[in-house]
Amino acid sequence: MFVTDIRKEFYDVVVNQRVALFVSPDIDALCACKVLQALFHCDQVQYTLVPVAGWQDLGTAFMEHKEQYQYFVLINCGANVDLLETLQPEEDSVFFICDTHRPVDVVNVYNDTQIKLLIKQDDDLGVPSYDDIFRDDEEDEEGDGDDSGNESDGSAEPSGKRRRYDEDALERRIERQRARREWEARRREILFDYEQYEFHGTSAALVMFELAWVMSKDTKDMLWWSVIGVTDQWVHDKIPHMKYVTDIATLQRHVSRHNHRNEDEENSLSIDCMRITFEYDLRLVLYQHWSLYESICNSCYTSCSFKLWSINGQKKLQEFLADMGLPLKQVRQKFNSMDMSIKENLREVIEESANKFSMKDIRVQTFAVNFGFKNRFLASDVVHAAAALLENVEKDEMPTDNFIKALDCLSRSNLERLHLGIDLAKKKLKAIQQTVASCICTNLILSQGPFLYCHLLEGTPDVKLFSKPLALTLLCKYLLKFSCVCVFCFIRSFFGRAFEKAAESTSSRTLHDHFDTSVIELKMEDRGKFLDALITLLS
Repeated sequence: MFVTDIRKEFYDVVVNQRVALFVSPDIDALCACKVLQALFHCDQVQYTLVPVAGWQDLGTAFMEHKEQYQYFVLINCGANVDLLETLQPEEDSVFFICDTHRPVDVVNVYNDTQIKLLIKQDDDLGVPSYDDIFRDDEEDEEGDGDDSGNESDGSAEPSGKRRRYDEDALERRIERQRARREWEARRREILFDYEQYEFHGTSAALVMFELAWVMSKDTKDMLWWSVIGVTDQWVHDKIPHMKYVTDIATLQRHVSRHNHRNEDEENSLSIDCMRITFEYDLRLVLYQHWSLYESICNSCYTSCSFKLWSINGQKKLQEFLADMGLPLKQVRQKFNSMDMSIKENLREVIEESANKFSMKDIRVQTFAVNFGFKNRFLASDVVHAAAALLENVEKDEMPTDNFIKALDCLSRSNLERLHLGIDLAKKKLKAIQQTVASCICTNLILSQGPFLYCHLLEGTPDVKLFSKPLALTLLCKYLLKFSCVCVFCFIRSFFGRAFEKAAESTSSRTLHDHFDTSVIELKMEDRGKFLDALITLLS
């Protein structure tokens, strides 16, 4: 059931209860978790935080906590499957689901007792009507019973009349069966149209921030977390650009309100102050924490535009740097060490030269935050840093440890951890860039008709990194852009359903454990027949 009044139907219900909080390992979920944690701390709500990486983790976590808790909050997990069928909970268990995964399972939508969906109704949900997908079988059973009962009662009637009655009852039964078959066929068609594409809705962090705003408990930290949540969706191509612009406009109004409210406060210029600003900044990843040259080489937008894996691409990059008129010494050193005279109008210089090289979208709407006078971060910087910490493979640590570190880096009191995440993100982006160049130069990207296919062999450098969903998503984004293919498949993807059908039809051994249905694990021995079935399905 969709919750219409999130304060009354969700927060007021759990504020005096003990709550189990199950959080998916993605940046938007982490940000939503931070907002909800701040609200819980404000009202002294007792809760237990449990990271859940997939459906198996979710089932295990529920089994461990179902005896102690009645109320469960699920962030970015649980909406796109029949949750009651999956978890088999007791009748008094209640699940509040704040999830961006679409489509929402229809059973979750129409269960009004145990499932409460914290999802914005203005998203393009397209949920089928109740009568189209659910049918009361009792009417058919009663009709059949009446027919059989009347037939037995009619034993005293003349045989001719009874025969006519039997024929009428049989015709009615056949008509009901035909109508039911037609209804079931229409139901399958409606559900297929509704469920075939996987996509994402409004950021969970933004939903939680709006809850805080409704209760007049929103802070700048909460606002910054919601900014990061929306930016995460943009960085990983989970939402179309117009949806991103719309959500950014919503956040911009909140930023203006907070900045105006704090203009007269004494600490507005203190060394500990926090200021969020709306900006049209460069689409150069981590450029304020890197050298400009490294950022251009490892940013998806510029590296794809120049085709930097080729000799001509490298020449074009040199022409671009020459056109900007910036000394190579300045371009290759850390941004913080560049001359102030160059940094003052750097954006304008880069944008002017980018237009000459057909990069007309080099600037994008975003937000930046200043902590005191020294630390400045773009929202995308924090997304990359948190994702690198979350999927860190340099040390053999438990996923839960990485989850906590990524969560901690979002707090302004843990800037050292954020800087550590930025260093890891640089290594990750370099690894992606090198892997893409290697795949292109060795012709590892193959066209399979309706889709592109790339196989990273065991022993490939950094292959362990790409066993993680966020890193794999970024790699796929780079590969698609390098191949001059539109990336709409990240926004509305049919792969989830196609993977399931291909695995089912070929009896391939797969593991569908990720909350994103378009991420699966497949036995190497079954790869050939699985791909053949996938090509047939998508052709």
